[in-house]
Amino acid sequence: MPWAVMQEWSMGGHDTSGYDAVNAQLGAIENPPAGLIVHTAGGTEDGGFRVFDVWETREAWEAFERDRLGPAIEAAMAALPADVRETMGPPDQTMYELHGFMRP
Repeated sequence: MPWAVMQEWSMGGHDTSGYDAVNAQLGAIENPPAGLIVHTAGGTEDGGFRVFDVWETREAWEAFERDRLGPAIEAAMAALPADVRETMGPPDQTMYELHGFMRP
């Protein structure tokens, strides 16, 4: 059954520089992650930023997080000034198996 992953940062809103920096490290457009069904990202009405993905399996998500996302975040963060890195924290993360999923 598909696996949903939602990551939310309470601050940052429509500033996509961190997201864009991680994506540049990932090269996901040129080399999409195995097992990814859909990826979405955007600012929320309350000033936060949300990434919502659907994966074929939990194992596909875990492999991506371990092998590609983690190293990409580390590389992107290392390129930021120290004072900026200190203000950034990990997202609130919610994951769950989907009961229903439909592709048109």
